[in-house]
Amino acid sequence: MGRPKQFDPDVAVERAMEVFHRKGYAATTPQDLVDALGIGKGSLYNAFGSKHALFELALRRYQDGQALALIEMLEGVGPVKERLRRTLRFLAGADLADPDRQGCLAINIAAELGCSDDAAIALVRRMFDRAESEFLALVEEGQRAGEIDAGRDARALASLLLNSLVGLRLLARVAEGPERLERVIDAVVDGL
Repeated sequence: MGRPKQFDPDVAVERAMEVFHRKGYAATTPQDLVDALGIGKGSLYNAFGSKHALFELALRRYQDGQALALIEMLEGVGPVKERLRRTLRFLAGADLADPDRQGCLAINIAAELGCSDDAAIALVRRMFDRAESEFLALVEEGQRAGEIDAGRDARALASLLLNSLVGLRLLARVAEGPERLERVIDAVVDGL
C-alpha cells in the first residue's frame, strides 16, 4: 500500500500558478516549485509528472478563474459601454496596484513562449477565444440596445476589444500611472 499524499493537489496547483505568474515558465525551476508547494521533488514528479504538466494545470486554473471574473464583470448591470469601461478600468487598476506588476499570466506566457510551446499556447488561445466570445456577446447586446452602431461588424469589434485588453494589460506592467491607460480605455469604449 502506498503512502497517503501529504499535500492537497488543488492547493499545490494554486501555489504553482502563483510561482509561474511571478517568474514565468522558463525562469521557474523545479526547486522553486518544491519550495512553494512544500513537498519533495519526488512527490512533485509523482503527483504531476513534470514541471510542464504542472504548468499546464496551473494555466488551466488561471484560465478558469480569469474567464469567470471577466464574464461576471461584463454581465453586470448598466449600459454596455459603461460595463465595458468599468471592466477595463478594474483590470488596469488591478495591474497598476500590484507592486510586482505581474500582469496577466496568459498574456505573459504568450509573450514569453510565442510559438515554442504548442500546449501552453493552445491554452492561451482558448482563453483569448473565450474573452473574445464574451466581448462579441457584449457588442451584440449593445447593438440590440442601440448603444453600438448595428451596421458595424460585431466580430471585428470583439477582436478589437480583445486586442485592446491585451495591449492595455501589457502597458499596465510598465505604466507610471493611470493616465495613458485611461486614455486608451476611453478611446476604445467611445469609439464603439
